[in-house]
Amino acid sequence: MGELKKIEVIDIPIPHGANVIIGQSHFIKTVEDVYEALVTSVPGIKFGFAFNEASGKRLIRYEGNDEELTNYAINVAQRIGAGHVFVLYIRNAWPINVLNSLKHVQEIVRIYAATGNPLQVIVAETDQGRGIIGVVDGYIPLGVETEADKRERYEFLRKIGYKK
Repeated sequence: MGELKKIEVIDIPIPHGANVIIGQSHFIKTVEDVYEALVTSVPGIKFGFAFNEASGKRLIRYEGNDEELTNYAINVAQRIGAGHVFVLYIRNAWPINVLNSLKHVQEIVRIYAATGNPLQVIVAETDQGRGIIGVVDGYIPLGVETEADKRERYEFLRKIGYKK
């Protein structure tokens, strides 16, 4: 029977102007499929992607078109150290622009977080390996929106072109 060795909280750095998406996939084909999904979703997107292979050579597989973001992705994937986890950093796009494309990548089984907010990943380690058990995305709510806050939200979404 497996034994829980430790639980660790990993702070995820977010470089200026970037967002991070962390998820889980099941096959090294993911690396090339995510590359294709990103470059066909948003012209001019900059990204770095890393995937922790869970068997065989157990390498951190990676792709990207931005060296800084690729290095961030590799570093965070290594710090998380959980099999089949992927880390994707993007610039010149928002998660909302690529999430549907990522969800259609056949190998992706889960998205844990897609954010530009402060992010922490909670990792459990057993005698077999490591796995993500959750994320902390942003901060604790400070209250409930008022009618003025609702109007502000409504106007903001239309101002930036996400609603008509």
